[in-house]
Formats: sequence, C-alpha cells, structure tokens
Amino acid sequence: MKKISILLIVSMFFAQLTFGQQRPISTSLDWSERMALSVMKRNPEAWQVDFMDRPVWSYPQGLMLHAFEELWKETGDEKYYEYIKAYADKLIDSSGEIKTYKYETYNIDMINSGKLLFNLYDKTDDEKYKTAIETLRKQLRYQPKTSEGGFWHKARYTNQMWLDGAYMGTPFLVQYAREFKDPAAFEEGVLQLVLMEKHLRDPETGLLYHGWDESKYQAWSDPITGRSPNIWGRAMGWYAMAVVDALDFLPEEHYGRVVLKGILQRLAVAVREHQDPASGLWYQVIDRGGEEGNYLEASASSMFVYALAKGVNRGYLNPSFKQTAEKGFDGLVDQLIEVKENGEVSLTQVCAVAGLGGSPYRDGTYEYYVNEKIRTNDPKGVGPFIMAALELGR
Repeated sequence: MKKISILLIVSMFFAQLTFGQQRPISTSLDWSERMALSVMKRNPEAWQVDFMDRPVWSYPQGLMLHAFEELWKETGDEKYYEYIKAYADKLIDSSGEIKTYKYETYNIDMINSGKLLFNLYDKTDDEKYKTAIETLRKQLRYQPKTSEGGFWHKARYTNQMWLDGAYMGTPFLVQYAREFKDPAAFEEGVLQLVLMEKHLRDPETGLLYHGWDESKYQAWSDPITGRSPNIWGRAMGWYAMAVVDALDFLPEEHYGRVVLKGILQRLAVAVREHQDPASGLWYQVIDRGGEEGNYLEASASSMFVYALAKGVNRGYLNPSFKQTAEKGFDGLVDQLIEVKENGEVSLTQVCAVAGLGGSPYRDGTYEYYVNEKIRTNDPKGVGPFIMAALELGR
C-alpha cells in the first residue's frame, strides 16, 4: 500500500506539472504579457528563442530578453527577471568568461546581449557580470573603424557600416558611458549614428539604405556613394530603435541629445510617409510596396511602432506620430498575429535574416531581400512587438 501511495503522489505531481504547462494564457492580459508568456511556453530556456539546439551568446536572445527586462520593470513580476538571469548564467561562467563568444571576430552583433548585464550587475553585485561587460567594452575600444571612426560591422566585413550595427553597439556603449563614467563612450556612440545618417540617408525620401562600404570595393556598393542598392525595412528598424534607446542614457546637457532628436524626427517623417495606408504596416523593402514578391513584414513594423511610440512618450516627437504607431500596432494584431485556442500568441511574417556580402547571393538586390526565409515567432519580430505593446500600453 505504501508503494502504491508513493506512486500515486508522484503521478499526481507530474499531472499537475503538465496541467500547469498547458494552462491557457488569459486574453484579459495586455498583448505584451500574452506574447511574453507565449515565448516562455514555447521556449522553457531563453537561449532557445532563436530556434537554437544549444546555448549561444547572440543578438536575438539579447533583443528578446531586453523586451523581457522592460516587461519586468513594468510589471514587477520576477519570473521575467529569472528568465533573463537564467540565460546570462548559462552563458557566463563564474569567472566572467562569455561562452561561445569569440573576441577576435570583432562581430558587433555580439555586443547587444551585453545590455542585459547592467541590470544583473546592479541587482546582484556579482563581479562576473562586470567582467563580461568589460570584455564587450574592450571589443568596442579596438573595433576596426572607418577613416571617420565608424565601427566596421565585423572584422571580415572591411570598411563596412550596416544599419544593424547601430542597434547592436550604440545603446550598450552609451549605457556603459553612464554607468561607468566613461564620457568618451558618449561621443563615440553618437558618432556612429551620425555617420550612418550621413552616408546612408537618401535625400529624396529620407529613408536609409542598408549598408555603406567606404572603400566602394564590395560588389553591392554603389561606385560613387558606396551605398547598398536597396532599403531593407528591418535595417531601418534597427537604426530607429538605436536612436530612441541611446537617448535614454545621454546626459540632459549633452549636445548629442539635440543631434539624435533631429535624426529621430527626420526618420519619423520618412517612416510615416512609407506606412502602407491600408494595413498600417511596412514592407520588407519599404519603398517598393506592391511590387511582386514584396510583403508586409512584422519585425520592421514592430520596430517602427516601438520607436515612434517611445519617441512620443519621451517628448522627442510630435504627438501626431502616436496615431501612426497605433495604426501600425492595430495592423500587426489584425493581420500578423495568430492566437491558438489555449491563448498562445504567435507573430507571423518575420524575415529570418538578411545581410550583405559574405556569399554571392547576398547582393543587396530587391530579389534577394524578398526571397529570404520568412519565419513565425522569430525573436527579431517578437521582441520589438513586446516593446511596442509596452510603449502603447496595449
């Protein structure tokens, strides 16, 4: 009898555990929490969010977990903090070494997840987080640069600045400047965003091209301007988020605040003018809406909604841009969100990845961008969707 009772208790425990995992996600919650709970349901460990089969230190996890960090600050719910901490502790050992990170590649993408470590260090006083932060700061100190001081995207992408890199490096750099009293890092962070607008902005539309090659050597670069040939929505989204997030850390008296506000205001006008009027969303190649193969893309749309809403909330943009953001969020919910019977939320039509060079097919053509893989629940769309929902209180 005793053996049967123990087996019964064990079976009831696992039944309750299974039931808890299958518990429906309430539709009464805000979209931000509904999506975050769905992420955790699909990915018990945060390193899994980018469809990985092993833990890696990479930018998609950092993007998603930054959204969780903002959600934790908003709700005070510790499960979001613990989800973040578990990822950091999986990838950073007791000495502060970052597993899977390769310093010698000078890959600016690898800086992004470092943003998570500031709060972890502040909350725990664990020196391993500080050591990891300093490792990433050291990379940026020696990051290869253009003649004007712009960070190369990677060591092997010589002389190239990509809009993606604005988000990967600059918010970390200016947060480091504030937290560890490094004023030179403020200057360098602002410079990155200024140089990108200088070299990548189209004066006619106000939109920014994906990449710039100072040497004009790359097959994709224009022989006169050095720019890549098309305007990729998510690249502009990365840049918009970088600008609005960098402003969080610049001192009130710093000249960079005026500079970055100006950049954000010009960018916001261009983004609004290229919003699809029917759906409220933005296209994969945003200035060629309606052309064959082009599609309404979730990550760029979420990033623009976030940047515009936050810009209004912080007083950087005219309040009229809130309507643009609300229309974009409505479009996301109406057209690109799927909800299962158990309440689990998914985001569809996210471009998996796009880059320039490195292989012959990544040539920056229109055909290249519209034919890259499309995924559901890619973190590069889901993370910004959560942040957009938070800024709009949705």
